[in-house]
Amino acid sequence: MTTPDDADVAELTVVGGAPLGSRAASGVAWLTVQNWVAKLGGFVTVVILARLLTPADFGLVAVAMTVVSFVYLIADLGFGTYLIQAREMTARLASTAFWYSSLSGIALAVVMVLAAPAIEDLFGVDGVTPVVQGLAPAVVFVSLGAVPIAVLRRGLRFRALAVQSASAAVAGQIVAVGLAIGGAGVWALVVQVIVSQLVVVIAAWLTSRWRPSRLFAWSDFVLMFGFGSKVVSINFVAAARLGAENAIISNVLGAAALGQMSIAQRLVQTTQEMTGSALAPVSTVVFAQVREDAARLRRGYDRALSLAYVVIAPALTVIVVAAPVLVPFLFGDQWGDAVGVASALAVAAIFTITAALDHGLFLGAGRPGRWLAYAVVIDALTLVTTAVLAAHGIVAIALGFVAVAILATVVRFVLVSRLLQASIWSVARRTVAAVLSMGASALAGWGILQLAGGWPPVVALTAVGLVVLAVHLTVCRWVLPGGTRDLVRELRARLPRRGAEGRR
Repeated sequence: MTTPDDADVAELTVVGGAPLGSRAASGVAWLTVQNWVAKLGGFVTVVILARLLTPADFGLVAVAMTVVSFVYLIADLGFGTYLIQAREMTARLASTAFWYSSLSGIALAVVMVLAAPAIEDLFGVDGVTPVVQGLAPAVVFVSLGAVPIAVLRRGLRFRALAVQSASAAVAGQIVAVGLAIGGAGVWALVVQVIVSQLVVVIAAWLTSRWRPSRLFAWSDFVLMFGFGSKVVSINFVAAARLGAENAIISNVLGAAALGQMSIAQRLVQTTQEMTGSALAPVSTVVFAQVREDAARLRRGYDRALSLAYVVIAPALTVIVVAAPVLVPFLFGDQWGDAVGVASALAVAAIFTITAALDHGLFLGAGRPGRWLAYAVVIDALTLVTTAVLAAHGIVAIALGFVAVAILATVVRFVLVSRLLQASIWSVARRTVAAVLSMGASALAGWGILQLAGGWPPVVALTAVGLVVLAVHLTVCRWVLPGGTRDLVRELRARLPRRGAEGRR
């Protein structure tokens, strides 16, 4: 018998009406818009804050957010991801996930406050204790919003997610800039996180229309724990690696060096998220819907992979080529040590463009264990690379990341080919084609940069960007024709149409 609560959940999570492909494309479009609003606004905020705050301030928050990311994982325990890919999401299942997540979030926030002095000793950076304690409320907000957000994602309601995420990001950015101008220092960054997470959780509850019951079933908990423990282990490994890296850098090179690394990482990550991060959350849901059909799964992965390279690669190529002009222009001369790091990290990002997509593939296919094994090996190798190269500076560490990224890409070729029951070359050929395209566009952009030696930075960067984009799209038309066609198709579908054709 179906209860009213079950009916509400079914109404929210059904993937019906429009074809799955159309809803997926719409989801990508809306999340891309959200990413542009949130990340572009966030990047402008970082540019402003980088001129008002010091590298040490960014280093303190980088250390604190390392700890917070660990706590986020434990609070959710991967239950949100389980709800997204589950064959059926009942009211009891969702309520069980909610009660665990919310209660654990509160408990972990208390633990953060008490453990903050020990965290400061671990990282060897003075002033971390109050920053960690100040971020504790964010853990509670994230845990309270985990299930409503999962309901929205399962129902492919990415328009609602896009609006609420963009609104939350803008609210946090406005508050942060105001506090920084007022002399709040590192607390501008702390309050930005708190405000953003608060707005997200409020919006998720309002838009999801989901409410928990008093139900809590241990059988459902055990079921979700079996899947979620693998998911959280994957993310935990990545967070542990990042935390250990930050600890090594802060202890060996100091908080200022960690701040320089953080700014370079923010530049590259923002570029990736603005151009392609919408593919990963949508692909997880879509892959879960078609995982029983091997042919559809292969086609879907191939199209998503091609589109990712066509969309994301140009911006990363610009960073590789123009970092010597771009970094000081955006952040100021005090961030000069981040120039080489940004270029190297952008090269590494080129080889990991599809890592998030591959992650979504394994989760959507219900194979988190295989991805966990991969993540443990690659993250351990990355950490060892950081430890070995730390004494040589942050640029050496970033170059080590490039080598690890290339190796990791080759390993993923093997793993994905086995999952899709396809040849290794059929998976690798898209990456090879993309590298050729990016090499050609990088060479053209570098040539323009040499000619633009005396030009104003804005003019030089614009010229490099236009040339890189033009060459990249031209080459992709031949080496990645499927991704180019999909991009053109989506752009045309969203351009305003007039006349009789538009009415039809």
